[in-house]
Amino acid sequence: MLSVEDWAEIRRLHRAEGMPIKAIVRQLGVGRNTVRRALAADAPPKYQRSARGSIVDDVEPRVRELLAEWPTMPATVIAERIGWDRSLTVLKDRVRELRPQYQPPDPASRTEYRPGELAQCDLWFPPARVPLGAGQVGSPPVLVMVSGYSRIMTARMLPSRQGPDLLAGHWHLLSGWGAVPRALVWDNESAVGSWRAGRPALIEAMSGFRGALGIKVVQCRPGDPEAKGLVERANKYLETSFLPGRGFSSPGDFNGQLGVWLARANQRHHRRLSRPLDRWKADRDAMVALPPLAPARATSGWTTSLRLPRDHYVRLDANDYSVHPSAVGRRVVVSADLEQVTVTLAEGRAAAGEVVRVARHDRCWARHQTITDPVHADAAARLRQARRDQPVAAAHDEVAYRDLGDYDRLFGLVDDIDNDIDAQAV
Repeated sequence: MLSVEDWAEIRRLHRAEGMPIKAIVRQLGVGRNTVRRALAADAPPKYQRSARGSIVDDVEPRVRELLAEWPTMPATVIAERIGWDRSLTVLKDRVRELRPQYQPPDPASRTEYRPGELAQCDLWFPPARVPLGAGQVGSPPVLVMVSGYSRIMTARMLPSRQGPDLLAGHWHLLSGWGAVPRALVWDNESAVGSWRAGRPALIEAMSGFRGALGIKVVQCRPGDPEAKGLVERANKYLETSFLPGRGFSSPGDFNGQLGVWLARANQRHHRRLSRPLDRWKADRDAMVALPPLAPARATSGWTTSLRLPRDHYVRLDANDYSVHPSAVGRRVVVSADLEQVTVTLAEGRAAAGEVVRVARHDRCWARHQTITDPVHADAAARLRQARRDQPVAAAHDEVAYRDLGDYDRLFGLVDDIDNDIDAQAV
């Protein structure tokens, strides 16, 4: 067989040097027909071994029959049905080639987004160990949002994936944008909603939140990851470009580094688009304006009311926070956002109508912790000591004593006693 080097030299001698075929034959010592074939071939010669049959060829008709009736039948089940006792790998390869012929095509469409139309949302769980305090480490969820038109990306780590923290995270990120897309696209996150009887259903808190913003929330169908491919790719980009080589001392440090990185990432050039920052103005101008007042569920995601017990602690997200003991026995309102936990008196000051705050703590990201304000502990100790030192009032009521003779007369013993006295006198 003619080598690639000889093929190239034959073509050079004939095309560049103008050498005739006879001269090429004499110089290279090859046959005349070999030279003619080299000049006629536009591609270099390539050795191809004659195709050999596969051990799967004999059972392919039976495999096709099964796929025609059950296109989704697994290759392992096909092997069992046809009695296959050879290598399972070659059978799987053949089934993989044949299956698309018996399944309806399901192409993914490339979607074009209008300015301000929507933003895709998702929770990303970074494979990093972040110190949470109290000797605990973990990987809290990160709320990621990507605008469809501009591809601007924003994100923030949250204390938990529960509904109150998720709504507070939404408000924090949207406030950073200064506007709200007309729709938020979510998968079936439990704190957002789920599909019931073939229809999407938002939870009550998310319905109230979207109503306050005046937008809609689109829930993707189960098993349809392409529906929010933008944010899925953003999660992958965060994992491959943001995390490597970084260490974190706290969730606050994580969010700080993430904010700096996002500012640079939003200036990168996309394969199909220009820089996200260049398209951001048109995108934001077409969005819905933020409401004049923040939704109550977003500014204080956690809100509950209770009567403060004697131990003057309240529980929120598996942690106990101290409250000033002066509020013991009174009804208080516990509210928390992503940063702080606040406790106020439910009734406030009757005269002025002010909100009386009886506790404020930084939000604890660790779990099963007791957070005590030293001021609350000192006040409780003083109140307990004052109660112990309170003097006990002396009893001034006189107790009347009954004459024992009254009991003798009551039981008819007076005559017997008098007889005994007379007998002793005699």
